[in-house]
Amino acid sequence: MRDTVFSPSFGNRPERLVGREKVLEDFSESLDSRPGSKERATVLLGQRGSGKTVLLWEMADRASSRGFVVAKPTIASAGMLERIVEKVQDDGERHVKGRGARLVGGSVGALGFSAGLQFSREVQESRSFSYKLTHLVRELTAQGKGTLILVDELQANSPEVRQLVITYQELVGEQLNVALVMAGLPGAVAATLNDRILTFLNRAKKVTLGPLALVDVDAFYKKAFSEVGLVMDGETRRKAAEATQGSPYLLQLIGHYLVAYASDDGSLGGDGFAEALAAAQRDFENDVCKTSLASLSDKDVAFLEAMACDADSSTMADIASRMCVTPDYAQKYRKRLINAGIIEQSGRGKVAFAVPYLKSYLQGEDCR
Repeated sequence: MRDTVFSPSFGNRPERLVGREKVLEDFSESLDSRPGSKERATVLLGQRGSGKTVLLWEMADRASSRGFVVAKPTIASAGMLERIVEKVQDDGERHVKGRGARLVGGSVGALGFSAGLQFSREVQESRSFSYKLTHLVRELTAQGKGTLILVDELQANSPEVRQLVITYQELVGEQLNVALVMAGLPGAVAATLNDRILTFLNRAKKVTLGPLALVDVDAFYKKAFSEVGLVMDGETRRKAAEATQGSPYLLQLIGHYLVAYASDDGSLGGDGFAEALAAAQRDFENDVCKTSLASLSDKDVAFLEAMACDADSSTMADIASRMCVTPDYAQKYRKRLINAGIIEQSGRGKVAFAVPYLKSYLQGEDCR
């Protein structure tokens, strides 16, 4: 069989989004709100594989269809600010070409534009990011167009992100038609929000991308499997949905491998179903679990290894005992891992893994 539906790779855009329609509806409504409103600034928080990047691209398409000029998702890194300016210019050109490049309130040279939304060489080489973006957004607002800026992989303590948010706040102060959406891992977002210079960002709308509802996953699988000709009874399909644990990335991986392991007639004979789930789990552990652990300290990992010894949730007393540390010391790492979205509170004095299959990935370690 040939997989024509699933896209199990980071950065790939699946044919359809599952279970995120409410997020997209709220975002679309925010574009209709007045410039400067709280809803115009959104921060997406989610673990690896939660679909942050896919959502940003979908937001870009929806904003573009509403007439917004869009700086499509830019990864937070060195050079990000210049790329944002270039993306606004490239997308905005379609709205100013053929207008003689005349600007509201002055001539072509007065605000540093040489043609359309392109700056003169002097402005390009000597003016700051803030100056350039402000003049672009002013011109587009004057033309009746909004500007949307999308940032992916938010980094903690990033000077580029700090400069972008400061500039955005100034644009909002001018009541210009602008919106900002940033996405990142919970820990990076928490560090950014705790930056005292960026207190303005704490008023932004926070959207946590939690697990997908299994009923939504099952409904999607039912339609998708029918389209590709995969024969599966309802009970088996629901087991596949449960195996995703609500992860958008696992949804794609499992769907892809089920199609790959099926016979030409669309059936999953023998051990095909179990083999498909195992292959998806291996990919997820390598792409998400291994990568998540690599970003943690040795003590963070030791805390998780102590948790992995339990069949269900873990008590803080047991974790501290296994780590041979005091309960107060263990609480420090509990807070860090919750902020990073790796674990979650599961009752008074208890925690559980928040990342699918991370426990099984760690269970090869000897329990102390």
